Amino acid sequence: MTEPREIERIVAMALDEDAPWGDLTGETLIPEGETATAELVAREPGVFSGARVVETTFRLVDPRIAVEAVAADGDRFAAGDVLARVQGPARGILRAERVALNLVQRMSGVATLTARYVDAVAGTRARIVDTRKTTPGLRSLERQAVRDGGGRNHRRSLSDAVMAKDNHLAVLTAGGADLATALREARERMPHTAHLEVEVDRIDQIEPVLAGGAQTVMLDNFTVDALRAGVELIAGRAIVEASGGVNLDTVAGIAAAGVDVISVGALTHSARALDLGLDVVIDAGAGRSATDAADAGSA
Repeated sequence: MTEPREIERIVAMALDEDAPWGDLTGETLIPEGETATAELVAREPGVFSGARVVETTFRLVDPRIAVEAVAADGDRFAAGDVLARVQGPARGILRAERVALNLVQRMSGVATLTARYVDAVAGTRARIVDTRKTTPGLRSLERQAVRDGGGRNHRRSLSDAVMAKDNHLAVLTAGGADLATALREARERMPHTAHLEVEVDRIDQIEPVLAGGAQTVMLDNFTVDALRAGVELIAGRAIVEASGGVNLDTVAGIAAAGVDVISVGALTHSARALDLGLDVVIDAGAGRSATDAADAGSA
């Protein structure tokens, strides 16, 4: 679960961006004492992610707004399902609406796409994991959404593991050192708690990489036949990760090759925001009964 203070930091930044000096429309048009109820409604099926984000957004705008979570993170839903309800000061609900929708639509889109990949590899040993190809500033929420969709997380940042890719290896061996020796020397400089992953794009690189101490070998842009050969060659001496050329049409074949992990950048860089809306009903107790649908397409 994403830390509450991290959620608050992201939401506060988004609220400040959206209403740096208040909500001019709400403060002009909506009476100060008006209250309202609203429902977060799905316009299409999907997987929900962002319950705590919704609660945090409305609470930070006005702590008097009550939020009832109807759906939990990871729940699958159909079009027309109510995912959450809010009730309280109308100005606050309308001010928080767009930020809450932007974030929960994004997170639910990532969770929904992730679930499609996870379903596609069901029955295999492969784990679907994300990458660092995330929206700047939203990595924590998008990683949470991947987990809500049934996926796993790769390293969070450059600070979390040693991951040598093609450009790293080119620089590392530029002086003429062989790959295994260069990796062993680099491993000596690593903290004892750090994990070493090395990317290869040819099968003849696998043995030197293993000799250099790689704990995970990433087979990048290998064909399915080459993946099978790589898995057989590694033979359990390291975790085998497949990357590159992964989409919903290819992921099942990649998983069937016997890899342990499949990293998919599309989970976060290509996920479409899900169509969710906030349907607001003015409190009849204030002498009003009009219904306003403030859906995902509003400005």
